[in-house]
Amino acid sequence: MRTELCEKIGIEFPIFAFTHCRDVVAAVSQAGGLGVLGAVGFTPEQLEIEMKWIDEHVGDKPYGVDIVIPGKYAGQGELDVEKLEQQLKDSIPVQHREFAAKLLTEHGVPELPEGEQARELLGWTAATAGPQVEALLRHEKVRVVANALGTPPADVIKEIQASGRLVGALCGSVKHALAHKAAGVDFIIAQGGEGGGHTGDVGSIVLWPEVIDAVAPTPVLAAGGIGTGRQVAAALAMGAQGAWTGSLWLTVEEAECPPAQMESYIKATSRDTVRSRSYTGKPCRMLKNEWTEAWEAEDTPDPLGMPLQFMVTANAVSRVHRYANKAQAVAFNPVGQIVGAMNEVRPVREVVMNLVEEYLDSVERLESLAPKE
Repeated sequence: MRTELCEKIGIEFPIFAFTHCRDVVAAVSQAGGLGVLGAVGFTPEQLEIEMKWIDEHVGDKPYGVDIVIPGKYAGQGELDVEKLEQQLKDSIPVQHREFAAKLLTEHGVPELPEGEQARELLGWTAATAGPQVEALLRHEKVRVVANALGTPPADVIKEIQASGRLVGALCGSVKHALAHKAAGVDFIIAQGGEGGGHTGDVGSIVLWPEVIDAVAPTPVLAAGGIGTGRQVAAALAMGAQGAWTGSLWLTVEEAECPPAQMESYIKATSRDTVRSRSYTGKPCRMLKNEWTEAWEAEDTPDPLGMPLQFMVTANAVSRVHRYANKAQAVAFNPVGQIVGAMNEVRPVREVVMNLVEEYLDSVERLESLAPKE
């Protein structure tokens, strides 16, 4: 099951696990895959704390970090965080903030405790992601860095590669994959539209071979809807060097997921998701609910671009997470269509081993179909 990319990184299985939970990162890497910490929700100081914890709990295993520097966003070019934040705040129409607040009030979601204001400008920009990159470069066990939206800036690619690490980027089309290759990334993650979070609209089984052929010999990881070993086998059969997974880790024992949110995932079917711009400003697959439907109505504000829309909804994200048991009708629950198969809570190691066993069973099944001499 090992691929050339596995050898370069020093992992046993070509299973890459994106998650915002440090416990899951450490557990996946310990189980032989590569845990990848999503950095977007952390300040550089908070990210430092998370990585220090992972360093202490991952043993001699490597892990990765996922940053977000979109190819295009409002305020692009401004690297002073305070100036950028004020500039962006001044450009947000008041009706967007009023509409978001109205939805939360109508659905009985309590306000945050006094003094616990939500941070509006997260790592959705070069100004905020730059310090995150500086922080992760101080941690030797971080062997892989991925950019979730767009081609990483040339100076970021150069800095990461100069440190001996591998840098990659996600894409949802051949056009974007070719841009990544031209920029010199070490690997590309082709994410089909079934995937959770920010994703394009081309299905995985179409996108993966298109990208693999277009960017060869640059290694490609397959993403979008992967939750079984059979799907991992399919991805590797098409020429991918590994599987980039995300949704799968939302319902493991180690996940920092409120019980009410966990229950929403477990009860959901594969038809209960929608690609919506209502929380982040870019198409993001999540569980559909009254929030996503409200922003689609004809008589309501259209979602703003990134990062403006998240600045509008940052307070909502914090509130629906803190009060998850009261907020599922309007909650932000990003997840892919594989959610229909996420029906039980299992430990990370068991999930990894099941992926490996199913992969081996699939390979054996294919071999049994080969002509006998």
